[in-house]
Amino acid sequence: MKNSKLFTLVIAIAVVVLIVSCHRKRDKLVNSWKVTAVEPKETVSDSTKNAILTNGMLTFTEDGHVTGYLLREITDGTYALSQKGKKLVIKDEVGTPYVCESTITDDKLILDTKEAKLTFDKI
Repeated sequence: MKNSKLFTLVIAIAVVVLIVSCHRKRDKLVNSWKVTAVEPKETVSDSTKNAILTNGMLTFTEDGHVTGYLLREITDGTYALSQKGKKLVIKDEVGTPYVCESTITDDKLILDTKEAKLTFDKI
């Protein structure tokens, strides 16, 4: 009986730690970010790369919305963090998901996709 209570307590603590750690990453993500580097993994024209560097920006809000510009404008997207902030899924207005491995620090955001690795600086 004591072992089952202990097991339940350990599981509850683990869930709380997971929720708190994801929330901290989300707090760091909530802000505006400007693209500062583009490392394509596929062939990309110089004009496309320059357009991303010139116009690339994302703004993440506390309520789970994202706006900005990468290859096109995102006016009313959503986002979700998982895996302790290491996975970010951005969905555009029509619900198309863009899955990224994410690294979030106080002043840098790195999104690694199958197409490119994008580095952002906090604005």
